Amino acid sequence: MNKEQLKRMGSGEGFIAALDQSGGSTPKALKAYGVPETAYSTDDEMFTLVHEMRTRVIKSPSFTSEYILGAILFENTMDRLIDDKYTADFLWEEKGIIPFLKVDKGLAEEAEGVQIMKPMPDLDQLLKRAVDHHIFGTKMRSVIKEANKEGIKKVVDQQFEVAMQIVKAGLMPIIEPEVDVYSEDKVESEELLKAEIKSHLDQLDEDTQVMLKLSIPTNAGLYTEFSEHPNVLRVVALSGGYSREEANEKLSKNKGLIASFSRALSQDLSADQTEEEFNKHLSDAIKSIYEASIAPK
Repeated sequence: MNKEQLKRMGSGEGFIAALDQSGGSTPKALKAYGVPETAYSTDDEMFTLVHEMRTRVIKSPSFTSEYILGAILFENTMDRLIDDKYTADFLWEEKGIIPFLKVDKGLAEEAEGVQIMKPMPDLDQLLKRAVDHHIFGTKMRSVIKEANKEGIKKVVDQQFEVAMQIVKAGLMPIIEPEVDVYSEDKVESEELLKAEIKSHLDQLDEDTQVMLKLSIPTNAGLYTEFSEHPNVLRVVALSGGYSREEANEKLSKNKGLIASFSRALSQDLSADQTEEEFNKHLSDAIKSIYEASIAPK
């Protein structure tokens, strides 16, 4: 593991940009960017268009390590080039931004109020490729929709089991058990989730670290103790469908949490914007998310 990246991720100021929309969410991301489904007819054409969008974001003068610690990529993005360099190398060597990789294969059908991750039989091979591409860490997402204790336990058990596989590969896992922000029993789900996560963290070897990516809690400060846990490198927050303004406002009240936003980062960007317009909108978004991430709590 890159020690400079480890130190920066652990103590640097800024946030993580989530640029990891994958197969199922890519058409939606392109549509929000102003690219209709009629603009492509194959998956390769679709992924080429989304890579052009991500390249535009990454190469923007607004996308800088002054505000951004890391960026999460989709596997297809990892395998593509930006200016003759693989995306992860471009991020670190040209921008000073730490590259992460989304490794999950999507969500299973809902059961017991949750959606665990689909099986990942090829994960070891993917992790090896990630190391070869100079990826620092990984991200994997589950979803909690109801305060079902057994379901939440299954989510956290699976997340930590896969995380240990990732640690063994020499990568930093971001554990992401998302709580649906529109859940009717979100507060109870968050309390159950916190207890399960703490139980697993307390069983880790002293030299094992993970990162956590969590929905912004209803009760501010709920996850602050995780940011102080010796086995946690960093706690980051997802925007979860909130607008950027709402996500920033909620995040700013949570000590120890920094942003890892996707849609909230890109919501004002459009394919038909001039470079000046595009960079201005991106700059405004980045600066506001940065301020919410470092705000005194």
